[in-house]
Amino acid sequence: MSTVKLTVAQAVIKFLMNQYVERDGNQNKFFAGCFGIFGHGNVAGIGQALNENPEFRYYQTRNEQSMVHIAAAYAKMKNRLSTFVCTTSIGPGATNMITGAAAATINRLPVLLIPGDIFARRNVAPVLQQLESQYTQDISVNDCFKPVSKYWDRINRPEQLITSLPEVMRVLTSPSETGTVTLSIPQDVQAEAFDFPKELFRKRVWNIPRTRPDSKMLLNAVNLINESKKPVIVSGGGTIYSEATKKLCDLIDLTGIPVAETFAGKGSVPYNKPENLGAVGATGTPGAVEMTAEADLIIGVGTRYSDFTTSSKTAFQNPNVKFININVTDFDSHKHSALPLIGDAKETLNELIEKLTNYKVDESWRNKAVEFNRSWDAKVEEYYTDKKNTLISQAELVGVVNQFSDKKDVVLCAAGSLPGDLHKLWRTQNEKGFHLEYGYSTMGYEIAGGIGAKLACPDREIYVLVGDGNYLMNNHEIITAIQEGIKITIVLLNNNGFASIGGLSESLGSQRFGTNYRYRNSSTGKIDGEILPVDFVKNAESLGANVLTATDVESLNDCLVKAKESNKTTLIYIETDLVKGVAGYSWWEVPVSEVSEMESVKDAYSKYVENKKKQKYYL
Repeated sequence: MSTVKLTVAQAVIKFLMNQYVERDGNQNKFFAGCFGIFGHGNVAGIGQALNENPEFRYYQTRNEQSMVHIAAAYAKMKNRLSTFVCTTSIGPGATNMITGAAAATINRLPVLLIPGDIFARRNVAPVLQQLESQYTQDISVNDCFKPVSKYWDRINRPEQLITSLPEVMRVLTSPSETGTVTLSIPQDVQAEAFDFPKELFRKRVWNIPRTRPDSKMLLNAVNLINESKKPVIVSGGGTIYSEATKKLCDLIDLTGIPVAETFAGKGSVPYNKPENLGAVGATGTPGAVEMTAEADLIIGVGTRYSDFTTSSKTAFQNPNVKFININVTDFDSHKHSALPLIGDAKETLNELIEKLTNYKVDESWRNKAVEFNRSWDAKVEEYYTDKKNTLISQAELVGVVNQFSDKKDVVLCAAGSLPGDLHKLWRTQNEKGFHLEYGYSTMGYEIAGGIGAKLACPDREIYVLVGDGNYLMNNHEIITAIQEGIKITIVLLNNNGFASIGGLSESLGSQRFGTNYRYRNSSTGKIDGEILPVDFVKNAESLGANVLTATDVESLNDCLVKAKESNKTTLIYIETDLVKGVAGYSWWEVPVSEVSEMESVKDAYSKYVENKKKQKYYL
């Protein structure tokens, strides 16, 4: 076997450059490049290898967590068919990626992390930034990635790459197993040379299969659907990743079954499709809440049934409710004691369509969904045009951005009170128009995620909606956008505090404790003094962004016009009402103190006990 002498780092980059994926006859490179921050753990290894291969584009970021968010957002927009590599030095550089790694794995999104590590030969230990253990020398901070990685390996000898790298790709390209993959490479090993087999670096095409469900299970599912009187489809992110949205619409047209959407699944069907109930679960619309409570059959498509989707196991109240779960992942397909249709969503929906030619829901059940769709859209219009506030409400702002944006544009968000309002109110017109990281709901995802989304879809306008609390967590990635000439529009809502957790605190009787951005009050000893004088406009300007200021609906619309005309990242600053929210949220379980001297807490606890009675096991 012919060989080529390369360092471990050179071999890694050469291998990654030659990995392709193919689905439905469409082939593309799997890796779009590498994000990285260099230190003593990777500068002479991976850094040098990237320097030798400029066609494998290298990008800088300002924070290691951000680079993982960018990669995950990119992968989400690409339906998991492409992603980025992320490399860091050892120690804090590595552990800064853990939050991003957890978010990617929880959201079932492929990212490859290559953190540097301590010396494999150990003779100079403890090196700078090394975690020591008195019980073993075979541990480093990179072991912290194990619980948040779908595959984890440490390369202590060059030849280990030969068997490890194919496993890296197997997991990253697996529709059922994908998530964060961590390849930990000690700094001395990165620079070590070895005669690698040339065959390792040939072009490899990883076929993304469309697996089909078991034929008997499929027939059982058809029988369940035929017997059902009040079925509801719950569509999750898997519908979109599988590119199954048209098939879902075809199934709805054929059967009349209403559909409700999770955060990740919003956009599975257009907002104005008559059978679309909209948001499901804790942030659900009245129609989705009522009809999922009545449903005798829930057909889950590509959903993992988070507690928001199930309203903490209170959403599905029919005592005889059954579940069919269409999911490429065995783990998710069995949830709620469901009949599992383990397979690709597009392929499975197509087979159901072929076998359900004689099934239609009762017209009254379909008409109920149609009326809910109509009445909720009218309610959305009311929220969009509510002008009763001194400050613009969050719902009004959502309406302005939604009505201004084009059909193909993208709204992006992750944490705070905005995701719930967006889930309820955003009128989604395309399957990629609604980009929410709500599996981990990571504060600080937004601007980094916006960069990833724009890299994936440069022809779309990306509207990043972010509150002041989230903005302060990770605003420095504006510099990355400026450096790379990436244009996104950031709408920064300042309500001087954590509106979401403040509202939650209030509902639990805790009176918004610790959730406002204020000075410490010398009289009370609490953080309830005057509002902090944070100048967000100057901050964003100092990072290189165009900055516009809006005060109301009209000026916000004017700012959006100017931002769209610009070819540079623009931040629109606007102050919004802290407490004016969208009514009608369902219950979501957050424990309340069982004993307290505060009457507000006692009252909240009594309500908590009542809501707990509605929780169910689905056996």
